[in-house]
Formats: sequence, structure tokens, C-alpha cells
Amino acid sequence: MTRAKIYLVIALAFVLQLMPWSTWVHPEFVLMTLLYCLLRSPHLCGIGTAWLVGVMLDLMTGVLFGQHALAYTLTAFLALFYQRRLILFTNLQQMGYIFLLLLFNQSVMMLLQAYTGEHHMLTFLFSSIASLFIWHIAHVFWLNRER
Repeated sequence: MTRAKIYLVIALAFVLQLMPWSTWVHPEFVLMTLLYCLLRSPHLCGIGTAWLVGVMLDLMTGVLFGQHALAYTLTAFLALFYQRRLILFTNLQQMGYIFLLLLFNQSVMMLLQAYTGEHHMLTFLFSSIASLFIWHIAHVFWLNRER
């Protein structure tokens, strides 16, 4: 994956993230794209990229400044920490780890939103499940293209 492809795919994820989705099911397209790039090309996409993408998403959505940046940075750190092992996992094992990363990211987001007075208790679980299905579809699609 080249740097230009990474930026193009992240830009497409921004467009999909900003589309009007249901309040209960809002997939994390930007995070899913970021995780894929982190796991496939850690030399091109790192924690700094996750922070920058998070700041840009904060500015685009108008939420608490730094909310996505902090959550994406912490999630990227955990993803890169186990990146070499995760590549060797089967698709089902990767989905389990990605689901844990999604839940961690949503928990950080929920904690930060609780400080501002917003309470969305179960929506983060539905968003994580929807994002996991998108991860599986994208993973199968990109693996078939790479072979």
C-alpha cells in the first residue's frame, strides 16, 4: 500500500463517516480504515497519523476537540502493539481482536462524552458490531484483491 492510497482511502472513509446514518447504528468507517492501514502498512501509517485523522474528524463533526484524536491514538497504540502477532491470526481471531479494539475506542469516546453531559449507553455496542461486519466484508474484499 502506498502513501497516496492510504490518504485516498482515509478521505473516502471521511465521506462515508459524515453521511447521515441511524443514531443506533453508526459504523466507524474512519477507524476501520485506520486500523486496516495500521495493520497492513505500519511503516506508512502510525500513531501520528491516527492523531491527525482524529483531529480532522473532530473538526469535521464538531464534537469535543481532541475526543476522536485521543481515542484513535490510544486505539492505534494497542493495534500497533500486537501488529506482528495479529497478521498471523486467522480471520476469526482478527475479528475478535478488532472487536476488542472497537469496544475500547467506543469506551474512551463514551467516557469523554460523559464529561460533556452526553449519554449514549448502548449505541457504542451497536456501532462496534456494525463496524465489525464492515471489517469482515472489507477484509474479504481486500484479501481477494491482493491475491
